[in-house]
Amino acid sequence: MTAAKTTGSHAMQVDTKLVRELAALLDSTHLSEIEVQDGDRRIRVARQMSGAVAAAPVYAAPAPAAAPAEAASPEDLRKHPGLVKSPIVGTAYLSPEPGAPDFVTLGATVKAGDTLLIIEAMKVMNPITAPKPGKVTQILVGNEAPVEYDQPLVVIE
Repeated sequence: MTAAKTTGSHAMQVDTKLVRELAALLDSTHLSEIEVQDGDRRIRVARQMSGAVAAAPVYAAPAPAAAPAEAASPEDLRKHPGLVKSPIVGTAYLSPEPGAPDFVTLGATVKAGDTLLIIEAMKVMNPITAPKPGKVTQILVGNEAPVEYDQPLVVIE
């Protein structure tokens, strides 16, 4: 971890409280690094990820009998007109609170504007809504999973 504040005498002063807050944010969001800047002060906190990173579970509706057995490639999925992607980095929640039913389930019919899931970023709950009406055919993120900007979340057909 690196944190520095430059003063007129070029002495380094570490804002340990801010570094700890940023480190806690790294842990809660499962990010590998974060950097903030305030005027001439810049703080970067990073951690080295060890071992293999566990992938978030992928939930998909059963394929029709006539469909090919192989799954669509990530490039094909990104071109899907019903793909809903994450607009922010954060933690995905499939239900409004622990123990509550999920906002949507596989096969559910949604209207434009229906909440599909929420993404928590910096302690703010951001609803991710359906951009169009249709049927939920894939849920590509697990509950409480970290998500990145532009990550595929849900497919609506």
